[in-house]
Amino acid sequence: MSATREKAQLMSASEMDRTLVRLAHEVLEKSDNLENLAFIGIRRRGVPMAERIARKIESLENVRIPVGAIDITLYRDDLSTIGPKPVVAGTQIDFPVTGKDVILMDDVLYTGRTVRAALDALFEHGRPARVHLLVLIDRGHRELPIEAQFVGRKVPTSSREIIEVKFQEIDGVEKVMLVEKVD
Repeated sequence: MSATREKAQLMSASEMDRTLVRLAHEVLEKSDNLENLAFIGIRRRGVPMAERIARKIESLENVRIPVGAIDITLYRDDLSTIGPKPVVAGTQIDFPVTGKDVILMDDVLYTGRTVRAALDALFEHGRPARVHLLVLIDRGHRELPIEAQFVGRKVPTSSREIIEVKFQEIDGVEKVMLVEKVD
């Protein structure tokens, strides 16, 4: 793995929170029936996003949105390149997805391959009525025809740049950084 250097902080903890609040409001505006809504976070950093947005909606509307977590490790199209024993964190979906309006959540949308794998994994649990995608950062460079319906921020990047999202629950710090690969 190549080394990286920090280029810029794109979002602070308070900016991340404001963005998640805005995304929660957008979800509310575009959802016909909150009782049929479900959130599924893509492991790792899509999970805290889904949990936080669900809590924000619950505080606004007094409706609890079910939240699940999906592990895409075994659905990746590059599984053979990540090592002989991939670490599987596990999928946890404790509600039926069939007929639900599912919002799939991830921190960064890049090539679209993670989302494709998440859709494959999701459909093993049932057939949702509809699936939308919510991401904190859309950095472009799509390789598949996948688009997020809910986007926190679009950040054009070069192929040498990487977006690093850090959440308190996973990383012990809260920020979004733009880093660059160095030789």
